[in-house]
Amino acid sequence: MWATLHLSVVKTTSYFDFVRTRADRSVIKDEWIDQVRQNPIHEEIQHDGRIRRRGTVDEAGGKYLRIILLEDGETIHNAFFDRSFRGAP
Repeated sequence: MWATLHLSVVKTTSYFDFVRTRADRSVIKDEWIDQVRQNPIHEEIQHDGRIRRRGTVDEAGGKYLRIILLEDGETIHNAFFDRSFRGAP
């Protein structure tokens, strides 16, 4: 499925589309996801090949936003505020 995020077209999974309807996820703006996708402050590859990217969102009180991309590095699978992350090493 394709979705429009901050003037760019990106792919999303059906899981992302579903969880995006939850109250705690619907407050996350498309622009914030796109900002972290394009300019992460931290990135790591999970054991399953998915990519974790994190960035701070000033508009959300400096919270860290984690997005999960599929192995292709383009398809967004998840996005949520990461309360356990304490900054890039």
